[in-house]
Amino acid sequence: MKAAALFVKALEAEGVRSIFGVPGEENLDLVEALRESSIQLIVTRHEQAAGFMAATWGRLTGEAGVALSTLGPGATNLVTAAYAQLGAMPMLMITGQKPIREHKQGLFQLVDVVDMMQPLTKYTRQLVSAPTIPARIREAFRRAEEERPGAVHLELPEDIARDTVEDAILLPTEYARRPSPDDAALVQAAEAISSARHPILMIGAAANRQRTTVALRAFIDKLGIPFFTTQMGKGVIDEDHPLWLGNAALSDGDFVHRAIDAADVIINVGHDVVEKPPFLMRKGRRTVIHINFSSAEVDAVYFPQIEVVGDIAHTVERLTDALQPQAHWNFSFFDRVRDAFHQQLREHADDERFPMHPVRVVDDTRRFMPDDGVLCLDNGMYKIWYARYYRARQPNTILLDNALATMGAGLPSAMAAKMVYPERKVLAICGDGGFMMNAQELETAVRLKLDLVILLLRDDAYGMIRWKQAEMGYADYGMVFGNPDFVLFAQAHGAYGHRPATADAFLPTLQRAFDTGGVHLIDLTIDYSDNHRILNEEIRRLSAAV
Repeated sequence: MKAAALFVKALEAEGVRSIFGVPGEENLDLVEALRESSIQLIVTRHEQAAGFMAATWGRLTGEAGVALSTLGPGATNLVTAAYAQLGAMPMLMITGQKPIREHKQGLFQLVDVVDMMQPLTKYTRQLVSAPTIPARIREAFRRAEEERPGAVHLELPEDIARDTVEDAILLPTEYARRPSPDDAALVQAAEAISSARHPILMIGAAANRQRTTVALRAFIDKLGIPFFTTQMGKGVIDEDHPLWLGNAALSDGDFVHRAIDAADVIINVGHDVVEKPPFLMRKGRRTVIHINFSSAEVDAVYFPQIEVVGDIAHTVERLTDALQPQAHWNFSFFDRVRDAFHQQLREHADDERFPMHPVRVVDDTRRFMPDDGVLCLDNGMYKIWYARYYRARQPNTILLDNALATMGAGLPSAMAAKMVYPERKVLAICGDGGFMMNAQELETAVRLKLDLVILLLRDDAYGMIRWKQAEMGYADYGMVFGNPDFVLFAQAHGAYGHRPATADAFLPTLQRAFDTGGVHLIDLTIDYSDNHRILNEEIRRLSAAV
């Protein structure tokens, strides 16, 4: 068979069902092989969007999503989607290349893609021999999916894809167990927790695994230790749980940081330093226990004293068995922090102003979305408001990127989420800046006949950077732009467009969009004038008073 057909059969052996991409001339043999396969090729309007969709597929399923592009500019367009590497999402990028044995086009479109992908992936290879294809693909998937997950890349040159191969053996997928934690490290961690007076639990990105959720719930229910979440740890445990102390959407000065400051032991489950720091460590203040699949990556704000390395769920299960609630544990201050935090959380939830207050937008969203509904956030000012105020009740129900934190991922991510969970409500939440970076994918969503709602929060500016600019005392400059008529823009792509004119009209519009089906865009103006007063002044003042 052709090497391209062998490549596709190896993908099928890995369980690949969909590939997202923009094919080019150098991919045509592979595209023909896909046409005759069980794999669906989903053509997007930009390679970056294909990569975001593949990364989200991997994030939600644990199985590497696959993105396809041609050589040169197609491959460079995939680079931002390698945010899967920072965000620990399993993804395989496949790029074409000119014939490597002989071609007659000089340096036209030639970029050393393998070298370019080196710092952005766990594994990158050019395929130079057809018989090695099954082994390369098996290794790529193994690397992408094993802890810590991430991006991998394979380059398939045009002449290699056309080679004929005989007696190729497809390699079986393997069964592997992650290592158990060291007994001595477990004993040291258990002793530190038992002897503490004010232990606290932090749940980070790497804890967002099915078995870990079950193990952590048993740990919390047995021991009664209060917990908080990082942005990418939201939903691992229901944030309506009575022991939840909040989300570390800010790095300092929030109610949750008062609890952290009072803790003498912090149990960090699944923390990843690629996230914006949930708190700032200070020497000698407390004992930090690092529980993760791999050892800690130490830096100026994270230097744990105890590390328990191994399968996270197994580690938490062992600690649950080894520990008992201690009479000297004192959580009274944490209780006061929680009560004050919950009271502050409701302020502005019923604000009538229009353009809408961010807290009202978040609260209305939470009131409408079911527990298993999925929010896919782009990156902008609203991400802080949603991370702090939106209570996630199930794992992977608020997909935000607190690693590379790239703009433009919200809509493609939501499209992939809807494909993975066709029976669930999926809401893309984008700013006008991030939405316009991949707005062309409206056509893809309509073509795929997705039932999808896009909440576009419009402030006609790069709002997050504008806020930072003001915080630094600089003049308001270089952040404002114009926008199209988003209702007409949606209609031009075959979608529905809505523009609520009052705060009270937002929730009924959201309800109507989901009830109608199809692709809907809600153009909602938002008022960020309270950013500084609430996030920098009010929260600090109220939390300091506890």
